[in-house]
This record gives sequence, C-alpha cells and structure tokens, in this order.
Amino acid sequence: MEKATLSRYDMNDRGLGDPFSYASASRDQDLVTLVGAALDAGRARLAFQPIIRAEADGSVAFYEGLIRLCDAKGRVIPAGHFMPLVEETVLGRRIDCATLRLALRALAIQPDLCLSINVSARSLGDGEWRRTLDQGLAGRFNIGPRLILEINETSAMLLAESVIRFMHEMQPRGVSFALDGFGAGFTAFRHLKDFFFDLVKIDKGFVRGIDADADNQVLAEALITVAHQFEMFAVADGVETIGEAGFLRKIGVDCLQGYLFGVPTFASEGDALDA
Repeated sequence: MEKATLSRYDMNDRGLGDPFSYASASRDQDLVTLVGAALDAGRARLAFQPIIRAEADGSVAFYEGLIRLCDAKGRVIPAGHFMPLVEETVLGRRIDCATLRLALRALAIQPDLCLSINVSARSLGDGEWRRTLDQGLAGRFNIGPRLILEINETSAMLLAESVIRFMHEMQPRGVSFALDGFGAGFTAFRHLKDFFFDLVKIDKGFVRGIDADADNQVLAEALITVAHQFEMFAVADGVETIGEAGFLRKIGVDCLQGYLFGVPTFASEGDALDA
C-alpha cells in the first residue's frame, strides 16, 4: 500500500484539533461522559498506521487500526486522556466493540487489506464483542486470515488462561495474534510457549534513541532473539528517526512502525489500503 492512497490527515492526536487546546477547552467536562456520548452517537472512526517490512523495499506488511472518538463539535478526544479511565470498565468493552466493528467493515470492503486492532483480554469474554467477531468471521470476505488481534502484554498475563483458550478457538479460523508492548510488562519468557502469538511489538521505550543508547541496543536485540526463537515476527514500535530504523534493521527486526513511516491517518471514502 502506498501512503499516497490515503487522505492527508495527521492523526497523531493532532487531527481535528491540537490535544493540548482540546484538553484546555474541556478540562471542566467529564471525559467519561464525552466518551460515552461519542459512542452513543456513532462518532467513532478508524485511523490507519502502516507497519513497514524492514527489508529494503519498505513495502507495507499490514496496518494498525486505531479508534478515534470525536465530540459533538468534531474534535478528537485524545485517547491518552480517557483510556486509563475507561479501559477496565464497561466503556472499555464498548470501545473494543466499536473498534472491532469498524475493522470488520474495513476488511469486508477492502479484500486485500490486512489489519491489526487492539483488544483487552477482558473483552475476549464479552458477549457483544464475541458475537460481533463471530458474525464477521462467518461472512464471505475471508476476514480471519487478514485480522490480527493485538493484546497488551500485561493484559494477556492477567487473564492468561482465557487468552490461551480463545487463541485455541481462533486458530482454525485463521486469526493472528500480536503481543503488544513486548518487554514492558511482566511476561516470563518461559510462558511464551503457552500462548499462540504470531508476532510481538517491541515496546517503544526500547526503540527510542536506540541508535545511540547501548542499553536499549542490548535489550532490543535480546527481545528480537527471543521472538525469533519462538517463531514470532518482531515489530519495532515507535520508530521516529532514520538512525533508529537503520539500527533496528541491522539487528534483525522484521517490521517497523512509527511516525517515520506514517502517522495514523483517516482514509477517505474510495481510498484503498493495500497490504
């Protein structure tokens, strides 16, 4: 997929308004109420960020779909402000459901699209989320092999048995799994064999400034080695500079994601996302 196929809308939480201006304007409002109202009114969209193959051609391997909620005036409500407040609540489940519905719609419309989305381990057992997934996978669009579910490392370990059971159920349906924030949580490497992750996303903290940070170099290389030992692809998240990308390629990372390659961007009607 070429980035030129997307409408140019910077969604680094700057799209539809600077988040700092937004926070100032809404500091006296209840963010949780705003989020609920946005979901009730259907003011949710996906922004797409490319994940690039580390090989020289730099082609797109797949996209990550990131949900964006807007207030009644069309301004994006910064996810970093409200997610810590709602991710363990009913609103967190509703956000995961909305994200899944938008992703399934995009996958149905674009048969060549491969897309990852975030989901909490808690949502895997949510009735509405599961019904939405089952309906999407039962359609005629061969969605399973093009869907990647990203589960945060900490979330996966807290509900390990539920996650493993769900992975068993999804394997015959072709759904892939990514371990998000790899290295930042408390996953013991010996437990990785119990899961069925197809790829890991190395936490941004190990990527930032890696070309000049000896500690990050050692840690990131170790994480990549562990991933490959367990036959998982390694994605470096949060790549922002040419120097970071170059070093990560040198130590064998498989894919790269970050603002260097593209910010999360709304796709216009009729635009194609090729992956």
